[in-house]
Amino acid sequence: MKYLIGLDIGTSGVKGLLVSKQGKIAASFRSGYEVHNPKSGWAEQDPEDWWQATREVLQKLTQKLKDSSSEVSCISFSGQMHSSVFLDKDDQVIRPAILWSDTRTSDECQEIEDKVGGRKNLIKLTGNRALEGFTAPKVLWLRNNEPENYAKCHTLLLPKDYIRWRLTGQKNMDYSDAAGTLMLDVAGKQWNSELLSALQIDKSILPPLCESVDIVGKVTKGAAELTGLKEGTPVVAGGADNACGAVGSGMIKEGRVMVSVGSSGVVLAPAQNYQAEPEGKLHLFNHAAPDSYYYMGVMLAAGQALSWAKNNILPESWNYDILNNRASQISPGSEGLIFLPYLYGERTPHADAQARGVFFGLSARHDKSHLARSVMEGVTFGLKDSLELIKKRGVVIEKVRAIGGGAKSKVWQQIIADIFAVPVDLLEMEEGPAFGAAMLAGVGVGMFKDFSEVDKELIKVRTTIEPKAENIDKYHKNYQVYKSLYPALKDIFPSIIE
Repeated sequence: MKYLIGLDIGTSGVKGLLVSKQGKIAASFRSGYEVHNPKSGWAEQDPEDWWQATREVLQKLTQKLKDSSSEVSCISFSGQMHSSVFLDKDDQVIRPAILWSDTRTSDECQEIEDKVGGRKNLIKLTGNRALEGFTAPKVLWLRNNEPENYAKCHTLLLPKDYIRWRLTGQKNMDYSDAAGTLMLDVAGKQWNSELLSALQIDKSILPPLCESVDIVGKVTKGAAELTGLKEGTPVVAGGADNACGAVGSGMIKEGRVMVSVGSSGVVLAPAQNYQAEPEGKLHLFNHAAPDSYYYMGVMLAAGQALSWAKNNILPESWNYDILNNRASQISPGSEGLIFLPYLYGERTPHADAQARGVFFGLSARHDKSHLARSVMEGVTFGLKDSLELIKKRGVVIEKVRAIGGGAKSKVWQQIIADIFAVPVDLLEMEEGPAFGAAMLAGVGVGMFKDFSEVDKELIKVRTTIEPKAENIDKYHKNYQVYKSLYPALKDIFPSIIE
């Protein structure tokens, strides 16, 4: 029996799946680690923690292969995007990795725009605007604030690439992850020499580029002894976590949209043509599927907004089952209560670190159940902002697939269908980026012919949630109010920041 392993090097832990050729999950393990916040707005991790968690997960997965006729045909990776690993000439980690969620680089984002001739030219060069989470601002921050460490920097890797190097001894970066560094010519699929020259970043620190399905190495003898994998096992490059999540949920064809309601919120749509959003409100990245792209909008607090409400303003006795039941008893629109989900600032469409959360329209009529439902609705309005931007790029929306924790809530499923005004598909099996990574491994070693075969044979729709006509108009009116609130408040937000 031949198996694939997909590993997701996430922000809170490593998740590993042992997957059969039929797409069945034979085993699943996770090993967690901490995010360190040495200063306000900083988020860092020790890459060694990723490696130790990877070793633990791989040891547990390979222990499941007790049958001597079973083997791992290939392993591949998904990884948190943007997060920087700086290595010296001896391949030693110079300092803790600066994560995607770190917001220390606002000055460097402005520096990038200034040095390349403004935001419009930056978007022309990279397809994206400069945001604090991206990698290039982190490189400049290191140069501006830790020059002694910058002088030591010999190689820059992203999390999954660092782990893959520990397994194979080979350094590479695939296009889907490289797109999030803000240093890639997304259309030309090469490191952007013009931008690197303007920023005075030495191209030599960047690894060779490859496709997500390329075999880029084999498990070394030393790594085999530490992980339980067989020496010589092929290793496929893998992709960015959102690209892998898209692969694992069938988001390959243009016309489909993935809505992910995890801690953060993502709206992702495949695109065959390169056409950047003029103001950079949407990300435009290379897909893990060769020769294609995807648009992506990101909101910083989606499921995390509901977790905040549950932990801070709703009764302690309410678990998520009770919360969902109470929210389902409130009529659509929450009787005029509207929630702005900007608890950590916002990325899409406003890119405003100083935006803050708001309950608008609160009256004595509203109770805790209204608050719970309005949070779900407000998050979904925020996701609709991204959907509307994707539509403006000329993408015709045929299908929406919902994944993540929010997709497990029946009331939230219906809210998404009603606010988006389109049917929402739920999948039989939703294992996220780690499953997508396993599919990349399968395509890379020829176990699957291509992603069309993966989509047709392995990714099945469990049920479809139809929008309710009587709710669509109500939500359309509330959405117009929602959209008017940020412009009315954006100049006030900075005055309350402490």
